[in-house]
Amino acid sequence: MILSPDRAAAIATARAEKPKMRERDLADVLGIREAEILAADLGHGVRRIIADPDQLLPRVAALGDVMALTRNDFCVHERRGQYTDFHAGAHAAMVLGPDIDLRIFPRHWVHGFAVERTGADGTRRSLQVFDAAGDAVHKIYLGPDSDLAAFDALVTDLAVADDAPFDLAPRALPEPVRVNDAKLGELRSAWEKMTDTHQFLALTSRLKFDRLGAYRSIGAPWAVPLPVNAVEQALGQARAQGVPIMVFVGNRGCIQIHSGPVARLGPMGPWFNVLDPRFNLHLRADKVAEVWLVRKPTKRGDAISVEAFDKDGRLILQIFGKRSEAATDTGAWDALAEALAGEVVA
Repeated sequence: MILSPDRAAAIATARAEKPKMRERDLADVLGIREAEILAADLGHGVRRIIADPDQLLPRVAALGDVMALTRNDFCVHERRGQYTDFHAGAHAAMVLGPDIDLRIFPRHWVHGFAVERTGADGTRRSLQVFDAAGDAVHKIYLGPDSDLAAFDALVTDLAVADDAPFDLAPRALPEPVRVNDAKLGELRSAWEKMTDTHQFLALTSRLKFDRLGAYRSIGAPWAVPLPVNAVEQALGQARAQGVPIMVFVGNRGCIQIHSGPVARLGPMGPWFNVLDPRFNLHLRADKVAEVWLVRKPTKRGDAISVEAFDKDGRLILQIFGKRSEAATDTGAWDALAEALAGEVVA
């Protein structure tokens, strides 16, 4: 799809009228997709690039210190660091660096752009990837210490012709929460036998549950409902007690993970924020409809999480205790999370 001159002109006019509005918000106002905002600016600080993570992400390591951004409708996860230890894969790929930690689903990395925007604070450079519907999957923003020559070389080597096909698919509509009462006994039996959290999705898919449907069905001690403000409570207690945590935020194409402490927290309008030097989180707290305390058995002991969902049953974020091969004790996090339910879950 090549944008018509009239549509491109309408987008340009809207950008001029709302110069400080983020592109995602502007797209919502105009009733279009965020990728169309960039497509309207091709040749004006925007170039198309290959979106395939197996080709893109190994080159990102050369940029040095950058900011990784992954979001869904109601939560934004920003982490500073370097892209190191990339693992390619046709169905799933990973970045496993100490700062940037990603789980990647390549089939949703469809449209790529290199963006240079000049404003009062100078020129801001980024690499942005969108899914087939034109919604953002992952973004990488250069910082003051990033390698500009490496950025220019990456854009030159991975450039795609401006007139290459750019068709946008319809957005996938939220599906109803899936519950299979006939398989509830089997769900309980199989849940107790899990040895790794990664077995969970295969298990629920096989039994025709989705994530939230399984939580609603199985009950204590495996899944316990929490107050809708439990995420803010969990982050506040983690800060107060100095408990290191893992914060997962994702969409269909990418999951981004922060591992470590949180320090500076605060609300700003409808947003609840973590505003640390290397990690920022922005949660639309007013869009959280359900929060669950979830316990999954593993070989290293139960993994306990606090998980938030929107009104359509879509996962917004997950928080776990920080665990590594060398340090498996998450007792401080476990006690903190269980206290949110008003009592320790046996």
